[in-house]
Amino acid sequence: MILYHGSNVEVKEPKVLASNRALDFGAGFYTTSSEGQAKRWATLQARRRRTGKPIVSGYEFNLEEASQVLSIHRFKEADADWLEFVSANRRGSYGGPPHDVVIGPVANDNTMPVINDFMAGVIDEETALILLKPQKLVDQYAFLTDSALRHLTFLEARLYG
Repeated sequence: MILYHGSNVEVKEPKVLASNRALDFGAGFYTTSSEGQAKRWATLQARRRRTGKPIVSGYEFNLEEASQVLSIHRFKEADADWLEFVSANRRGSYGGPPHDVVIGPVANDNTMPVINDFMAGVIDEETALILLKPQKLVDQYAFLTDSALRHLTFLEARLYG
């Protein structure tokens, strides 16, 4: 499968970098199977960082092969387990088993108010899941270890905009 990473620079050699902000699946290198999502993210990153250009880097990833040697956790949908996992990572309190790769829906600008209200106790889990259900969420593949990154093969980078 082809995965994409949107940034303000070409990324030939991905790295797991600690982030100054809490991410859905923890610190890692994030990709998606949606080139459109990666383009949007690249444009946002170039604008936020005020440097570079919107660039989408593409990678080959063999999920079946990687599954034989890596710990891969997959969320098929934004369900209760996903909500708890994302909330724990965004709070910085995830204490479950470590994973090499986590795959699942991306929390976007439309879902973050729901997740923030859930984390603040403004709404309960049932209400949060009802509000998340109609969202058409794009996938994300978070590579959380160097072992996982060795399963990505850089293909090319494209400049957008």
